[in-house]
Amino acid sequence: MHLDDDPSDHPSFTYAQLDRRARAIAGRLQDMGFAGQRVLLVYPPGLDFIAAFWGCLYAGCVAVPTSPPHRHRMGDRFQAIVADSGARVVLSTAAAADQFQVMTESDSSGQAGASSRILWLATDEIPDVLADLWNEPAIAADALAMLQYTSASTSQPKGVMLSHANLMANIRAIHQAFELHGEDSSVFWLPMYHDMGLVGGVLVPAFAGLKSIFLSPATVLQNPITWLAAISKYRATISGGPNFAYDLCVRRITDQQRATLDLSSWTLAFVGAEPV
Repeated sequence: MHLDDDPSDHPSFTYAQLDRRARAIAGRLQDMGFAGQRVLLVYPPGLDFIAAFWGCLYAGCVAVPTSPPHRHRMGDRFQAIVADSGARVVLSTAAAADQFQVMTESDSSGQAGASSRILWLATDEIPDVLADLWNEPAIAADALAMLQYTSASTSQPKGVMLSHANLMANIRAIHQAFELHGEDSSVFWLPMYHDMGLVGGVLVPAFAGLKSIFLSPATVLQNPITWLAAISKYRATISGGPNFAYDLCVRRITDQQRATLDLSSWTLAFVGAEPV
């Protein structure tokens, strides 16, 4: 479930529904001739990213998650990733594609870049019936599953190649370290294109078959009580984030707000920080 700002609209998937959405997206990618190719994922916060990521893997594609562009520098980063990855298609929602495409078709100098020639595909417009088109590919453990790009804060973004075996080894290691059980549930707000948000927040809970609650990063950073309130309301057992997020809760959550919380269900609070 994704907790949108609108309290009356909290989209959710069952695992069966997610599987069908992923097969529909995979069927479309295969039908368009993109099987085995690199595919960019550019999404606002929400469940569409999750379906698209699984859809890429189902199609035998290489998923290339990246942050949505917001400024010229982010547009330059997007251009660099398109050029480096060799992707010919970007997956997004229809509304986001209209917005992001304009922002990324030229770099900060105004010159048309590689992304001006890339195809944008709105996955929320792909009907579920296309799941019947899907053909399960034969995927070797050492086949490339995704490219994970660096932030480009100090240089051009660099892609790290992760195989299916790499991902599964990481997922199993976290699953074992967290000692997950079927009755556990999680709350995550970290960006899904980021390693901790994707592997820890999406892939590990799915591997364990857990109930997962997601929030927008911007929502939590603007109003950190929403993070703890979600844990309290949905009785989550697993959640965490970078060390600054805990500091933010201490500084920004009032005594009155704390009094409304019951965090007794929260048994595993992880922190992403530098080793001490």
